[in-house]
Amino acid sequence: MDKMRDFLKSWPGRLLLILCLSPLALLGIESYFQSGVDPNQIAQVGEASVGLSEYQTAVNSRRSEILEQVEDTSLLNEDVLHEQVLKGLIDRTLLEQQAGKLGMTVSDDTINRLLRQEDIFKDENGEFSNDQFSNFLRQRGMTKDQLFAEFRNQLSLDQLNASIVGTAIYPMKAVNQLIDLQLEARQIWLHRFNWQDYAQRVNVTKSDIQAYYDANKDRLKSEAMVDLAYIELTPATIKVDSVTNEELQQQYDAFKQGLAVVDERKISQILLTGDNAKAQADKIKARLNKGESFAAIAKAESDDPSGASGGVIGSFNPSVFGKDAAAVEKALNGLSVGGITAPIKTSFGYQIFTVTEDNGSKAPSLESMRAELTAKAKEYKRQSLYADKVTAINDLAADGFSINDIAQQENVALKRIKDYRKENNTSVLAQPAVIKQAFDEFTIQDQAVTAGIKVGNGMAWVQPSNYRPTKTLSLAAATPKITQTLRQQKASTLALKDAQQLAAGIKSVADINAQSVKFQALGEVNRQTPLLTEKERGLAFSKEAPANGVMAVASETEMGATVVIGGPIKTQNQSQLSAVEKAQTAAIIRDNLGQDQLQDYLDYLRLVYKVEINEANMAGAKGR
Repeated sequence: MDKMRDFLKSWPGRLLLILCLSPLALLGIESYFQSGVDPNQIAQVGEASVGLSEYQTAVNSRRSEILEQVEDTSLLNEDVLHEQVLKGLIDRTLLEQQAGKLGMTVSDDTINRLLRQEDIFKDENGEFSNDQFSNFLRQRGMTKDQLFAEFRNQLSLDQLNASIVGTAIYPMKAVNQLIDLQLEARQIWLHRFNWQDYAQRVNVTKSDIQAYYDANKDRLKSEAMVDLAYIELTPATIKVDSVTNEELQQQYDAFKQGLAVVDERKISQILLTGDNAKAQADKIKARLNKGESFAAIAKAESDDPSGASGGVIGSFNPSVFGKDAAAVEKALNGLSVGGITAPIKTSFGYQIFTVTEDNGSKAPSLESMRAELTAKAKEYKRQSLYADKVTAINDLAADGFSINDIAQQENVALKRIKDYRKENNTSVLAQPAVIKQAFDEFTIQDQAVTAGIKVGNGMAWVQPSNYRPTKTLSLAAATPKITQTLRQQKASTLALKDAQQLAAGIKSVADINAQSVKFQALGEVNRQTPLLTEKERGLAFSKEAPANGVMAVASETEMGATVVIGGPIKTQNQSQLSAVEKAQTAAIIRDNLGQDQLQDYLDYLRLVYKVEINEANMAGAKGR
């Protein structure tokens, strides 16, 4: 197993993981180059194609990876997932074709040399073993040619990728400069001008509105909306008042089974039958309580053949007692060696038991665990009732019942959201999975109730109505939005004018306190401070302060305008970073630059190779 783990970390091991994710690759590289349109094709990329099976496998693999990190499946945006996977497959196919066009390939000798270095293929003497290599291929259902073809393809891709990403240049001098920037700090004073404070001084005319509408008509669109009725259900909403003794016993049995507790008690019995069995049993129990020998009484009084041996019946076996097993086990529960039960009425008559020997492992008694077992029994019952209710609601939804009828029949609170948005949704049901179902074409057309959607630790069912699709707004409909936008723009311009006048009069720290407005002193901050917005952080370190003075800048911001005043910039000593840490920083920077170069190259390849997506097959793969 250790060899296998090491192998999977190596380059051929990683390639095989890729093969597992892409079954079509096993058909050989020639399977990608086909003429005509494949009915199971997702995309045509130049002369190659991305197959439906390959696409679905990649989507499922990526979804599994994400769900390992995210517990709430409703947070997974399936549309984004599909888009990202498709882009990745198209990018790979583009690079594969370009690598072939550029003649990037790897010889069989190179592949043989690399394979011979892998420990998984070596025998006990450390030599390459053809037998182990053959077994490896056989276990994976591959031929040597298939393995070599895929390795050659992947190594060619690696060559092309390295030739692009590896050319990113970022000298250590520039790395040091970047580190210096991150270590900069300075005293900051701040004053923000809120545009709302200027709104009453602004006048927005009809001609302003008309001009803005004419210039931005294509961008002035209504948001897709529905009115949403929904119900929610979580296990916590299921009430469980009490549990039965049988349910409690089930939890106790499960607890003992989990501990692997084995009942090895040896027991003896006295069986009494006949019309006066009860009275006779009570008398014998009284004699036993006084200390008489159980074995002696069994020999003299028991109506069972075991009486001849003093009532010995061996290890306790519930199956011997049939339907009476639970009653007998309850009587014996917690009984130690020498203990005697009360007379128990069974289908055999009246029986009295004693434990003569106990070699089994010990478990806490049911009574000592009653509170814990009761809680577990209630939770088990709650989950069972919850599952039954989910099934019942799903069945009603499938049968065409309205959300209102389902809520009444299942006694669940009906809730509503008016103007439920497809984009920019901030409602209590803003999860991508819910939005996707609420705006599903067939759900809207039929005004149907969706199947249960997992949300957090519960389920939700939604029924959309009054669908309003996205459309260009009329001037009348757009006027309120335009008025608000223009009012903010004009008010922000006035705020900026005041901010610029204020900044122009500040040259020193003394000037700060002399102003009519109060500045907020932030103290010494660096470029990563959360006290400033992103734009304000840029302003804060945009200029050096003059000698014995401060720098003051003003700029329009999201909230109106801001004046930022900064003292002299201080740079911390880089000595706190080791040479290794600096080298690692440089590697990260170069890799990021290389990735940018790779994306630029892929954009170029999209111009060279025609990319066509089969929208019908894409819709089918998404389940639409």
